[in-house]
Amino acid sequence: MLIVILFGIFLILHGLVHLLYTGWALRLFELRPGLLWPENTWFFSKLVGGDAARIIVAVMLALVALGLVAGGVGLLLRQGWFRPVTAAAAGLSALIYLLAWDGKMQMLSEKGGIGILIDAAILIVLLIFRWPVL
Repeated sequence: MLIVILFGIFLILHGLVHLLYTGWALRLFELRPGLLWPENTWFFSKLVGGDAARIIVAVMLALVALGLVAGGVGLLLRQGWFRPVTAAAAGLSALIYLLAWDGKMQMLSEKGGIGILIDAAILIVLLIFRWPVL
């Protein structure tokens, strides 16, 4: 029971981290001087340009944040819909970070590299192990 509560809180906190990245993408603040993520993405920047890429990534990250927070709250409230909502948000999160990557291996943690690993772990726990059982 306690581990399920901790997992729900973890999902909510993981969602809130996405809001941090949303603010960074919108240039509301700077997490690391000189890091222009997500302006130079291999996918979005080539498609729509740097400024539009930042806005697209920011909007998508805000949606992911909403999904992860909702999923965590749903888990804490023992709602059956928490699993598909959380899985969709985690999958979208990983996809966004992959599409927003600049193709360089430097500073992967600041560009969502750790988030992709966390999203993969969430997806494995939810979809393969089908945990937690409500």
